[in-house]
Amino acid sequence: MNPEQREQAEREQARRTLPPAGYPEPAPGRTEARRRHLLSEIDRQTQARPRPALRPRRRMVLVLGAAMAAGATVVVLSLGSGSTGGSHDAPLASAASVQVLERAALAANAMSPMKVVAGQYVYVKTVGHTSVLSENKDGQMELLRQNEAMEQWTSVDGSELTLQRKAGKDSLLPEAPGTLNSPTYNFLAALPTDPEALLKQIRGDAERNHGTGSGSTTGPDHEAFVTIGDLLRSGVTPPATAAALYRAAALIPGVDVAPDAVDAAGRRGIAVARVHDGERTEWIFDTSTSRLLGERTVLVKDNAWGEAGDAVTSVALVDSGVVAEAGQRP
Repeated sequence: MNPEQREQAEREQARRTLPPAGYPEPAPGRTEARRRHLLSEIDRQTQARPRPALRPRRRMVLVLGAAMAAGATVVVLSLGSGSTGGSHDAPLASAASVQVLERAALAANAMSPMKVVAGQYVYVKTVGHTSVLSENKDGQMELLRQNEAMEQWTSVDGSELTLQRKAGKDSLLPEAPGTLNSPTYNFLAALPTDPEALLKQIRGDAERNHGTGSGSTTGPDHEAFVTIGDLLRSGVTPPATAAALYRAAALIPGVDVAPDAVDAAGRRGIAVARVHDGERTEWIFDTSTSRLLGERTVLVKDNAWGEAGDAVTSVALVDSGVVAEAGQRP
């Protein structure tokens, strides 16, 4: 199958999975123009940087049995190996994924911006789980599923620390909000709304922390994909910023679709996904509204964390809004 036939097949796959769009389809040539730009960037970056060496990568969480009984000391476990995942390691985003992301962008742009004032908080409620490897008292490794349901209140302007509630217990997150890792509404509103400029900023941060010489095996492309997903799940995102984030993701190499995905709340949808070192990160969208439902990480091959097809982490967005005080609900 030549590239033109593959692209046509991907588009047909997306059309079969998604219902008729409630928003205008992407303008003719828009996807191809973005791909041509990305190809030129790949050529430039490939010539500028040497191919990175293989390094061991980080995996979920390992909890040693004795330490767990004494207070759940957590140790990061290094297993396997993987490349830093530069743009030259992956094909361009598939036509089907670009179509899903463009429809999500159009849906986001159709939303009316919220009226937000200083002193307010963005509220978000999520349900989900993560996976933990624990050594039991017999010295055997046991895979546990850890509940990650939570509510969170983030100051819109970053003037206060973020309040997080898990299992009925409140805590203040130590990191000051207002960064890519801890975004506020005002921070998101100030990001570039041009997709290429936005990806350049996000990928630049990923390059510094996950590029060659960083010791990270995630790689800047995959880290950029993960970062965009985190920003979109932060609660309430300004419509223009959300649209730009979706379109920036369409410029990342290796992005594809998973036609049938289920979020942590049991809702089915279509996923935009990217595979890295045996794991597939999925953003799950409602097929009718193109609204982001949640995110999960699925194994694509058997390993210590489970069998291929297992969702080792999963989070679903179930409520969000803007409130006057931390602790309030919309």
